Amino acid sequence: MRAAAILAWMAVFAHGAHAAAQPPSERERANRAPAERASTAPFQIVDNSFFIEEAFNQEPGIFQNILGLLRSDEGTWELAFTQEWPAGTQRHQLSYTLPFAGGGGASGIGDIFVHYRLQALTETEQRPAFAPRLSLILPSGDEDEGFGSGHVGAQTNLPFSKQVGDVYLHWNAGLTYARDDGESLWTPNLGASAIWRAGPMLNVMLETVAHFEERIVGPGATHRETTWLLAPGVRGGWNLGDHQLIIGGAAAVGLTDTSDDFSVFAYFSYELPFRR
Repeated sequence: MRAAAILAWMAVFAHGAHAAAQPPSERERANRAPAERASTAPFQIVDNSFFIEEAFNQEPGIFQNILGLLRSDEGTWELAFTQEWPAGTQRHQLSYTLPFAGGGGASGIGDIFVHYRLQALTETEQRPAFAPRLSLILPSGDEDEGFGSGHVGAQTNLPFSKQVGDVYLHWNAGLTYARDDGESLWTPNLGASAIWRAGPMLNVMLETVAHFEERIVGPGATHRETTWLLAPGVRGGWNLGDHQLIIGGAAAVGLTDTSDDFSVFAYFSYELPFRR
């Protein structure tokens, strides 16, 4: 997979956002059996998926630092740092992603992403959370080295999230627009995940992502290249007062000829207040 495609992909999926599912009332909890109360309690980790974007914005007064590292079996690597901030209320969120990549004797920064996300729907017992995102892609990468497009681009993603007992389900659909040699290129993406709560601060994850990159293959000619991976993983962490620390990892298996056969992914997140 080309470095520029992976960097764009990580900017979509390597960051999440924070909110808890809306809990039932205390009277409803009291009338349930202990096992049922445990299975319907909100997840304590809900903003730390690896390749799928969760449909939750940051809570007021809390910001999040996220670092993701992907290394392929061929020795290439991609690193993305994302920082997320609530914009006044939880309904609005601003964030940015700084991507880096290396391998094959070259390394450098990719195109920077600046994101806005709207908490259009909060989760209830009947409906999923929904938080559409729009991103501006700034041409900060070195196009000659394959780390950037050389043009301003845009991206949108539509994430949905719904808790079902001890499992959280997430769905994504998005589109990236870029320019290359005067051509407009459109790259859709689809993704889904299921996250099982093995313990209060321990989750077992299964994510899958498909990325349909449009590329120029000749004068006036384009070709669509499909990258599809399946990524089992695990994440866990600690609540340290009003701070939260999450670490995790996954094995990413390529399911198409144009995907890396095998990659490992490492994840780190630190969430803390910026006002009290």
